[in-house]
Amino acid sequence: MAEQHTPRSLIVSLYGAYGRTPDGSPMPVAALIRLLAVLGVDAPSVRSSVSRLKRRGLLLPGRTADGAAGYALSDDARRLLDDGDRRIYARTEPKLAEGWVLAVFSVPEAERHKRHLLRSRLARLGFGTAAPGVWIAPARLYEETRNALERLELSPYVDLFRGDHLGYAATAGAVARWWDLPAIARLHEEFLAAHEPVLRAWRTARAGAETPGAAEAPGGAAAPGGAEAAYRDYLLALDSWRRLPYADPVLPAELLPDDWPGRRSAEVFAALHELLRDRGAEFVRPYVSGAADGAGSGD
Repeated sequence: MAEQHTPRSLIVSLYGAYGRTPDGSPMPVAALIRLLAVLGVDAPSVRSSVSRLKRRGLLLPGRTADGAAGYALSDDARRLLDDGDRRIYARTEPKLAEGWVLAVFSVPEAERHKRHLLRSRLARLGFGTAAPGVWIAPARLYEETRNALERLELSPYVDLFRGDHLGYAATAGAVARWWDLPAIARLHEEFLAAHEPVLRAWRTARAGAETPGAAEAPGGAAAPGGAEAAYRDYLLALDSWRRLPYADPVLPAELLPDDWPGRRSAEVFAALHELLRDRGAEFVRPYVSGAADGAGSGD
């Protein structure tokens, strides 16, 4: 996954970070255009992406308190974002003793398009393939999996089981077959390459070693400055990070290589969130009345 911040993905990240108002009020279209412009997205791209999200039932048109045109999150979109929060901001270390959830499915040939949908959805939830038609994930993903399958009306085709791996291969060796660990590691390395220099620059600026906004940050980006820079850097980091907890099932440490980069990338994102999220809200607040307290975003 190279760094690809599409307009539609950035809009989802923006709503996840700052668009969940307690009263469900719409975000003004003008605010969306201004806030996405900071990230390099032009107005036609914003409008086109909003239209696609509207067709998917994730955004609903409405009017703000002062009568401006805007878009609010649908109930389905809020549930997706809430589910995403639990992945994106997970802090607990997974334990091998928690076991696994198995998904076994059978789809009639006449409905084989649903077979592809099932496979793609399980993969996006973080499942690995234990055998043809048998998918496996850490047991903590059970509730989210059940909710997703029911929402997509795929539950009639699936049986879910919970259990332990008893052999014959060692579990650490088995997970290397169930998931493409090198590919997942590369995703973490890409995230680190893009965002660890940003974290270093903000920490340097915070310590007073740099004059905010005056110098070059590592990698050639503008050095951290005020609320607008915090908003920009946080949204880009969030937009990159929020895919990773789905590509990576976050396996127990004893099943992963000692140099697994996922630990460091999680630490980098957590640090960026702590440093920048609230500072970025200061930039967003004048454009979005009643800035939300929601923190993350799912897909």
